[in-house]
Amino acid sequence: MSSAPASPISVPALVMPGKEAQAAGWTCVASGQALLGETPLWCEHTQSLLWLDIDQARLHRLHLATGRRDDYAFDAEFVGCLALRTPGQVMLALDLALHLFDLGTGELTFLAQIEPVGSGTRLNDGRCDNQGRFWVTTMDNQLARPVGSVYRVDSSGHVERMFGDVVVGNTISFAPDVRTMYFSDTRGFVTYAFDVDPVAGALSQRRVFADYRDTRERPDGACVDAEGGIWIAMFGGACIRRYLPDGTLEREIPVPASNPTCMCFGGPDWRTLYVTTARKFLSPEQLAQQPLAGSVLAMQVDIPGLPERRFGR
Repeated sequence: MSSAPASPISVPALVMPGKEAQAAGWTCVASGQALLGETPLWCEHTQSLLWLDIDQARLHRLHLATGRRDDYAFDAEFVGCLALRTPGQVMLALDLALHLFDLGTGELTFLAQIEPVGSGTRLNDGRCDNQGRFWVTTMDNQLARPVGSVYRVDSSGHVERMFGDVVVGNTISFAPDVRTMYFSDTRGFVTYAFDVDPVAGALSQRRVFADYRDTRERPDGACVDAEGGIWIAMFGGACIRRYLPDGTLEREIPVPASNPTCMCFGGPDWRTLYVTTARKFLSPEQLAQQPLAGSVLAMQVDIPGLPERRFGR
C-alpha cells in the first residue's frame, strides 16, 4: 500500500524516541523490524490485531489479551494487502493474485488473478465495502508510470476493472454509509473522493478531496471513523491527518517514525488507533534516531471507529 519514491526522499531529521513518544500519547504494541509494515486490521471476534510486512511477504497477528503473536511467511515477492473474512480466515493479495488463507491450518486457496504476471505492477491497497466486495489497487513497480488500476472483486472471484491511469494506488476507504469512496494516487500526490452506489458498486462524480501536488506529500493508507472523518497516514511526513467529509483538515498528529503507512481502529470500544510504520528508505543514521520505525504504534483517540467490513459478508 505504501509508495516508494523514484529517488531518495527527505525525511524529518529527528522524530520522537520511545520515551518522548509515550509522553505524546503513543505506545508501541508490536516492536519490530518491518521493512514496510502495512494494513493493520482489528478482528473484534478474536480481539486480535493483524498487519503485514509487504516487502518481506509476512502476515502478523497479535492477541492483545495474552500477548501471543503469530507470524506467517509466504512464497511471494509482496503481500500487498489483506481483508478479514471469518475469525479464522483472511484474504491476502500476493503479488498480482488474491488468495484465501486459513490462519489455523495454513491452507492457501487461490481466488482471483487481478493482472497478468509480468505486468510490471503489483497489488497494493484494498478495502471491503458493505456488500462484502473487495476493492483493490495495483501500482507501478517503477513508481513512475500510470499503469496501475482499481478493481472490484466479488466473493466468487469475479474481477471488474473500475478505472486506470494510476501510478501508486492507496487510501481506499469508505464513508460509514458507503456512499463515498476515498482513493489516493500517492505518486500523483492527490486524494480523490467518489460517489458510490452502495448496492451496485458503481462510481461517479470523481473529485479532488485533498491536493498535495505543490507540497509533494505522499498520502498512504487510511481509515474512516464513526463520524465520517478520514484518517490518512502521510508517508515520509511523520504524521497522520484527520479530514472532515468536506475536505477540511481537522487535526494533524505527529508520529514517532518518518514513515507511517496505514491505520485502523480497534479495542473493545473502537477508540484505539493502530498505526503501522516502515523502515524502508531510512538511512542507518535515521534508523538510529527512530527506534520505533517498523513497529506498530497505538494511541487512544476521542472518536471511535467502526468494525471492519469483511470479504464475502
